[in-house]
Amino acid sequence: MKLLLTSAGIKNSSIHGALVDLLGKPIADATALCIPTAGYGHPQTNPGHAWRFISGQEPRAPMCELGWKSVGVLELTALPSIGQDRWAPWVREADVLLVNGGDALYLYHWMRASGLTELLPSLTDKIWVGLSAGSMVMTPRIGKDFVGWSPPSGSDETLGVVDFSIFPHLDHPDLPWNTMVNAERWAAGIEGRAYAIDDETAIKVADGRVEVVSEGHWKLLRP
Repeated sequence: MKLLLTSAGIKNSSIHGALVDLLGKPIADATALCIPTAGYGHPQTNPGHAWRFISGQEPRAPMCELGWKSVGVLELTALPSIGQDRWAPWVREADVLLVNGGDALYLYHWMRASGLTELLPSLTDKIWVGLSAGSMVMTPRIGKDFVGWSPPSGSDETLGVVDFSIFPHLDHPDLPWNTMVNAERWAAGIEGRAYAIDDETAIKVADGRVEVVSEGHWKLLRP
């Protein structure tokens, strides 16, 4: 699986170009499934956030409104009730998974509970486009500072598909805690590499290569 791990979606032409490069074709020729699940676990989100994401009415974090050939909704909390034989073909037929922000641990929980985690290794030709928590879930840990919804395990561990962690929304005007000083303190409390990225930055992962794509600012905190 190829990854485009963003802080706030396809915010600029550089990130847009990285997405098209991963696709290998125009966005207008690609099919997408959007996953809104993470938004339901975060204390600062509500159903309106899910609607704006799904309907492509969220200009601060463009994802579903990019002109896809088609967009469907894959709600992970519904999947256990219908069975993998029904929903797995939908995932395999899509080119891209667009994964909303919210709470990364809640998303991780439902990825495992739904069976999507088990399916990921077989999705070698798919592209995962994460937004904030949708990106962080692919990392080994999110760090205790980003724990909102508490999983039964009490851990801050996530999928570990990549070997680095992500501090998103660096220096965001509406998130006064998200400073470089706090990012460095956060990074000191986790193991392995860690990136602090702002909303104009994404991390592209393909064929074992990690590339930072940015029109803003970012920092590798733990080489």
